[in-house]
Amino acid sequence: MNMNKIALFLRAGSLIECQADLAMDQVTFRSDTVLSDVHLLLPNACHLMKRLNSVGQPVFTSKFRILRDCDGKESGGESPVLESTDASNVPCDEDGDLEVVRRPRCSSSNRDAVCPIILSQSAATLTDEEEDSDEEDGARDVIKIEHTMATPLEDVGKQIWRGAFLLADFILAHASMFKDATVLELGAGTGLSSIVMAMVAKMVYCTDVGDDLLSMCQRNVTLNKQHFEPQESEIRVRRLDWMADDFCTDADLDFCWTDAEIEDLHDNTTFVITADVCYDDDLTDALFRILYRLASNMRHPSTTYISIEKRLNFTLRHMDVSCEAYDHFRHCLDQLQKMTDGKMNFTVEPVKSSFPQFFQYERVEQLVRSTCLCLFTH
Repeated sequence: MNMNKIALFLRAGSLIECQADLAMDQVTFRSDTVLSDVHLLLPNACHLMKRLNSVGQPVFTSKFRILRDCDGKESGGESPVLESTDASNVPCDEDGDLEVVRRPRCSSSNRDAVCPIILSQSAATLTDEEEDSDEEDGARDVIKIEHTMATPLEDVGKQIWRGAFLLADFILAHASMFKDATVLELGAGTGLSSIVMAMVAKMVYCTDVGDDLLSMCQRNVTLNKQHFEPQESEIRVRRLDWMADDFCTDADLDFCWTDAEIEDLHDNTTFVITADVCYDDDLTDALFRILYRLASNMRHPSTTYISIEKRLNFTLRHMDVSCEAYDHFRHCLDQLQKMTDGKMNFTVEPVKSSFPQFFQYERVEQLVRSTCLCLFTH
């Protein structure tokens, strides 16, 4: 009889709407355009626009450093302090306002001329030159991720979200628990959590839907192979549609499953992970359906970790701040926990978020410190 345990991280934040979408010389505002706080707060110097993807969206490359000195230390959920500044040394005028020293204008400059670069659409494949440069630049403590920014809701998987960093922190803080495991990630997006998981696990099935997203994810796996190949770990990017009744095994399609992989998934998977995937009620329903279906076919007991950000939005229907997507998630969770079909019985267990922080991002104050989800099947 299977035993499945699902542990949930709860995050709180806000949905950013109405971001400007530039089209030629016009500015169009879309009410369904969202921008992750990760990209909003990351310094501009950390973003590098690389190309246009197959649908014409700008693709950026961002670098995220693993804070190794946090290993074994409890961070208490606070962001790491990079450098302290003595406020007494900050120049101020007689009114106490900050005095900013301007660089003098000079007619002559020794700086090199800046030449514009025209971006063109290209496939998400690495050239030999890019692979060589990435190996030189690919330090053991830096993860490089290609992503888009300010996308419609249907493309939010192409951005990086704080829930993925929280899940990555949890993985690194509990590395011994995942050592040599076979792991499935649902809704992997850019693949950040799967890449971190592959640093400790043996096999990671990194799954999502959409050819453009899966190609971007595969490219990120290749960009960061130095993090998991030395220990002979493997990441396989595969197509997994929660709305479909079965795995995609059509050999004519990219990222399809083989019969051997499906058998390996069912026979050896002990962990399922997912981050920030509950923003649409239909998708949330599908998530719980596939969790149940996977659990029914797995040979070994498994644990599922869900990292989710509780987003607060003002709605005209309620004329108040609400979090309908999260409320629906909790409703589905309660239904799964109460389900008694004679095959499986799910039980919820809390997980505290007081583990160390290995990435520089904002763990907002609204972070719910403990979770109330743990599903056992008897």
